[in-house]
Amino acid sequence: MERIWSEKLLNRFTKYAKVYTESKPGVDEIPSTPQQWDLAKMLKEELEEMGLENVSIDQHAYVMGYLPSNQDKELPTIGFISHFDTSPDFSGKDVQPQIWEDYNGEDVVLNSEENIVLEVKEFPELENFRGQTLITTNGKTLLGADDKAGLAEIVTAVEYLINHPEIPRPRIAVGFTPDEEVGKGAHLFDVEKFDADWAYTMDGSSVGELEYENFNAAGATIKIQGKVVHPGYAKGKMVNAIHLSRQFLNLLPENEVPEATEGREGFFHVTNIQGDVDHVEIEMIIRDHDEEKFEKRKNQLKDIADKLNQSLGRDRISVIIENQYFNMRKHLEDKMHIIDLAEEAMNNLDIKPLIKPIRGGTDGAQLSYKGLPCPNIFAGGQNFHSRYEYVTLEAMESATKVIIEIAKLAGSKF
Repeated sequence: MERIWSEKLLNRFTKYAKVYTESKPGVDEIPSTPQQWDLAKMLKEELEEMGLENVSIDQHAYVMGYLPSNQDKELPTIGFISHFDTSPDFSGKDVQPQIWEDYNGEDVVLNSEENIVLEVKEFPELENFRGQTLITTNGKTLLGADDKAGLAEIVTAVEYLINHPEIPRPRIAVGFTPDEEVGKGAHLFDVEKFDADWAYTMDGSSVGELEYENFNAAGATIKIQGKVVHPGYAKGKMVNAIHLSRQFLNLLPENEVPEATEGREGFFHVTNIQGDVDHVEIEMIIRDHDEEKFEKRKNQLKDIADKLNQSLGRDRISVIIENQYFNMRKHLEDKMHIIDLAEEAMNNLDIKPLIKPIRGGTDGAQLSYKGLPCPNIFAGGQNFHSRYEYVTLEAMESATKVIIEIAKLAGSKF
C-alpha cells in the first residue's frame, strides 16, 4: 500500500485503541457497558463522512453501512464485520499504544518503571517481525487489536475502494458489533437488514489465517451451598463449600485445560471462583470442536455434581449450563466458494493461507447459524487479552489488502 494509506491505517488503529470499550459479562443489556457507545458513534460518523450509503446505528449500538457496486452486472453483496468491544479479561481503560518502528527483534521494555517486558524467550514469534513497525501496550492494559485492528482494516479498505473507482467491486456491507468478547456480539445482529450473501469477520490473529471451523461453546456456573457452624463445635455438622469446590474441580480431567491442549482438543476452563464457607460459585467455560464430545463435557459436569450430592446425602451442588455458540463448519461445508474466494485473494497477494480451526469463538459462528455464512480472516494481532498484546502495521496492511482483493475478485469474477 502507498505510504499515505499505511499512515491512515496506523492512525486509525491507534485512535480506536485509545477509546475505552471494555465489555462486561453477566449483563443482560446489549451493549453490556455504556462506554461501547463512544466508538460505535465514532464509527457511524466516519462511515457517513466517507460517503457510505444507509449508514445506521441501532438501539443496541450495532453499526452498518454500504458501499454500492461499481459494476453494471448483478453481483453478490459481500460483508465485512468486526467488533469494537475489548475483553474484560484485562483492563482496556486508558490504553496508550506504543509504536516501535523498524523493530529489532529483541525484548521490548513496555514499562520501565514497573519492569514490564515483552520478552522474546516467552514470545519467540516476535523474531518474525524484525524490521516491521510494532505496536504494543504500555504494559498496564491490553492493546485492543482484538478487534480494533479489524475495524481499522475494514474502514481503511472501504476508503481505499472509494478512492480507487477503477477497482471493480460488488456491493460491500460493513458491520460493527458490541459485546463479542462476552459471547453476545451476534445476538441482536439483524441479518436481514445487513442484506449480504455472505460475510467475513476480520477477527483472526496471524497473517494468513482463514478459519471456517470453531469451538462449540458453553458457559457453566457451579453453585455450591455449604453450612456454617462455629468451628469449635463443627464436627459432623459443618459443610465447607470451599472444600466441596476443591473436590468438584479435582474430579475434572487434569490435562483437559487450555494450557495443555491444542488443535481440535477441547477443554474445561475455570475463569472465576468466589465464595466462603457458606457458599461458593465457580464460573467455567466448556469448549470442543466435536459436537458429541461437547455434549459429553456438559453432561460430565452434571455427573460430578450428582456424584458429590449423592455422597453428601442431599443436593448441595447445582450446575447451570448455557450454550454460547456452535461450530459454524456445518453451515459452510456446502458453500466452499466463500472460502475459495478468500484463499485466492491471499494467494494473489503472496500470503500463504493458514486454514485451521479457531480455538475460540467469533461473531461469524453465530451469524452462520442465523443464515449469514461468515468465515474468519486474520486481523494480525498477537497475545490477545493481555498486557503483552501487540500487532504490526505490516500485518494490518496485509489484512486490508485481502479485503480489497476479495472485492476486486468478486467484482470481476461473478
